[in-house]
Amino acid sequence: MKSAAVVNYAPEKGSVEIREISRPTIGEDEVLLEVANVGVCGSDLHQWTADHSWAVNYPVVLGHEFGGHIAELGSRVQTWREGDRVVSETAAVIDPASPLSRQGLYNLDPTRKGFGYGVNGAMTRYVKVPARCLHRVPDALPFEQACLTEPCSVAYNAVVGNSKVRPGDRVMVLGPGTIGILCAAMARLCGAEVAIVGLEADRGRLEIARQYGCEPLIGDASEWAFRADGLGADCVIDAAGVSATLQVALKLVRPNGHITKVGWGPQPMNFSLDTLVQKNVTLQGSFSHNWPIWEKVLSLLTSGQLDVRPIIGGVWPVMEWHAAFEAMHSGQVVKSILKPV
Repeated sequence: MKSAAVVNYAPEKGSVEIREISRPTIGEDEVLLEVANVGVCGSDLHQWTADHSWAVNYPVVLGHEFGGHIAELGSRVQTWREGDRVVSETAAVIDPASPLSRQGLYNLDPTRKGFGYGVNGAMTRYVKVPARCLHRVPDALPFEQACLTEPCSVAYNAVVGNSKVRPGDRVMVLGPGTIGILCAAMARLCGAEVAIVGLEADRGRLEIARQYGCEPLIGDASEWAFRADGLGADCVIDAAGVSATLQVALKLVRPNGHITKVGWGPQPMNFSLDTLVQKNVTLQGSFSHNWPIWEKVLSLLTSGQLDVRPIIGGVWPVMEWHAAFEAMHSGQVVKSILKPV
């Protein structure tokens, strides 16, 4: 049996197309997942436009934000049943014996390979998944929302884990993409006062961020940052996909404040970091997530404390992947979702 798949087949710009692929053969510790929905991530767009900074194992099926039903079980899988509703983490390949994996930080294992760049992802009907990656999805949570557990987990790790945002903090988020808006929403859940900054072209997405109780700002955000006591924001979360916004973050953060960089940016930084030293600022990277974060996020999604429906701009059949990608890339929508079947 073959199924249509969205395949990134070469490193050149635009090297994505529909190809027919065979149903995967699973190993003894894997399951075969029939994909219900898969989100389009900014990293999928970066591979499509060839401005990414990570190694890709071409050709590869895109897609790492996904959920669905278990269609087949490996011989050693004991804790799951066919038909179970699940979502999957992204760390498809890890070294379980590495020091980081033993600490539960397998997301930082240097040998880690993820769906959609290291191994085949979920923009197709079937994907094989290690059973260790699975999390149960309650019946009350639709897959259109559950498939966004992954970007919500990125935001949770950035805000709760790495920024340690507290009630009463003043938090500024740079970049109103999916991760930026979710970081802003997560900071609001933590009790922070939040502003989110974008460009004129981002007006539509900034209005979506307003639905989460955030103050949308266009262009220079200095007035908001220094409004309280003239010193700057307690925390700046850089969720923009460029390197230069770090310079903006250094300007807006208060002395002894915190900057968390969660947005990728392969461009060289042609500016001095002396401000970082002079202001005694903590600069923290934030990458990926692990098992306990996913469980926390699924609880937030199921309870309705975190509602991702405002960011969902539409659901497209997998054959219409280009329209879904273009809608996100142009800024028309925050998040596109594909439905393989």
